[in-house]
Amino acid sequence: MKNTRKATVQDVPQLSELFDQYRIFYYKDSDIPAAEKFLTERIQNKDSEIFIVENEGKLVGFVQLYPLFSSTRMKRYWLLNDLYINENHRGKGFSKELIGEAKELAKSTDACGVLLETGKSNDIGNQLYPSCGFEIYDEVNFYEWTNNDA
Repeated sequence: MKNTRKATVQDVPQLSELFDQYRIFYYKDSDIPAAEKFLTERIQNKDSEIFIVENEGKLVGFVQLYPLFSSTRMKRYWLLNDLYINENHRGKGFSKELIGEAKELAKSTDACGVLLETGKSNDIGNQLYPSCGFEIYDEVNFYEWTNNDA
């Protein structure tokens, strides 16, 4: 039975609670009103694709992907930016279902692939992603510039 589907604005109240848990996991302060605003804008503006997973009528996880483009391949890429399953619902295959949705999105939009990054210390993610067909791409250095004014 498929537990996943694309998120809608009607899902934002429950989704924002999961999104808040996700942000807290990454050491950010809780802010559900800001999460609601952020997610509503992403959905309404079609800035990202969000898929959710339900278990017993309750949202328990999500994946959010942002569009990118590869100039050399002249194709779309998808950045799998956020993947989260509530800690009480982990180990049930929900992450793999959401990753399956990400792959289907890539195929249906004729994208050349899905990119993601995760911390070297994320033991679960570093086992999950290779088991779902992702390969570590260590041919390049990854750099970041941070706008401290934002």
